[in-house]
Amino acid sequence: MIALGNDHTGYELKKEIMNYLDSKGIEYKDFGCGDVTTSNYPDYAKAVGRAIQRKECEKGILVCGTGIGISIAANKMRGIRAALCHDCFSAEATRLHNDANILAMGARVIGVGHAVKIVETFLNTKFSGDERHINRINMLEED
Repeated sequence: MIALGNDHTGYELKKEIMNYLDSKGIEYKDFGCGDVTTSNYPDYAKAVGRAIQRKECEKGILVCGTGIGISIAANKMRGIRAALCHDCFSAEATRLHNDANILAMGARVIGVGHAVKIVETFLNTKFSGDERHINRINMLEED
């Protein structure tokens, strides 16, 4: 299950991502705002992060204007590794090396077609499981 979250600037891109997920038969829960009325991205980042922390969802996708604010908000949560990606190479690398559990994107930065390819790459790339990467991920959880 994929958790989706967005603020008002990410609403239109989220709808396109939902269309992609529907076309692939991928289940999701929508924690984002439902229109373009001004909203606050931390609320949606936290909702998606909590769904992952509680294991209701395996991964998440967050969208705001740049992807920056919403990824910062998500990364404040224990166990969340949100990666801001605007290209397929980064989406693949963050899954392989960082076992990122949230993809963040900026609706004002990236086009719909490219965003869908990034989502596809993120969702289809498995964590490498290499010991060096596991050790580094564990270091992220240290206080």
